[in-house]
Amino acid sequence: MATQPVDFRKGHDGLAALVQSVLKEDPFTGTVFVFRAKRADRLKILFWDGSGLVMAYKRLEETTFTWPAVRDGVMTLNRVQFEALFSGLDWRKVRALEARRPAAAE
Repeated sequence: MATQPVDFRKGHDGLAALVQSVLKEDPFTGTVFVFRAKRADRLKILFWDGSGLVMAYKRLEETTFTWPAVRDGVMTLNRVQFEALFSGLDWRKVRALEARRPAAAE
């Protein structure tokens, strides 16, 4: 997740360029990149699905997303935290269960 708001007029190529130049990441790895607008009720997602760049846009109607503090850099969310963020929930309060490896049956 990019922690700085981005210009939401940017499309696929503009966001991919930000991933490379600002986040110092490769946008063509399948990693999901999340971008925030200045308005806290909007987000864009960019990822490579193996055949092309996919971009999704979401605007919440009655609430805002819970964003980390605005600062330079990038932040990593696990899948459960991302799903909470995308649903408009406070992702900071969500933790994935840690599965223990089962003991081998004898």
